[in-house]
Amino acid sequence: MPNTAKLELQQALYQVLSTDGNLTSLLGSGKIYDHVPQRTKPPYVTIGMTLEREWNTSTEDGREHVITFHSWTENKGRKQALEILVAIEQAILSAPLVMSSQALVNKVFEFNEVRRDPDGETIHGITRFQMKTEPL
Repeated sequence: MPNTAKLELQQALYQVLSTDGNLTSLLGSGKIYDHVPQRTKPPYVTIGMTLEREWNTSTEDGREHVITFHSWTENKGRKQALEILVAIEQAILSAPLVMSSQALVNKVFEFNEVRRDPDGETIHGITRFQMKTEPL
């Protein structure tokens, strides 16, 4: 049977982020994307780079996941981008991630970064997490 850990984890993360009240109040409803529709105005969040690697032990199968999220805003300052990153972090670390065939072993915040994009207008926030899953 193919390993579905990466897909199930992404779906669980999307569910948590898209229903989080704090994040929705900052972005508006329906502003979490895997692929951003053309002409979408910031603020919004995208699911970025995802990495999955084997994390087996001598007795258990497992996967390690590194998942990056990006926030995009057009405010002059970094405040909104920072608030969005904090809301993402709080949502992911506090909410259960429900998956049908996987158990979440742990979830760890790695970093937040905020930078101005080369266009001089867009503020780009980046946050990354590491998570480990095992089959149920």
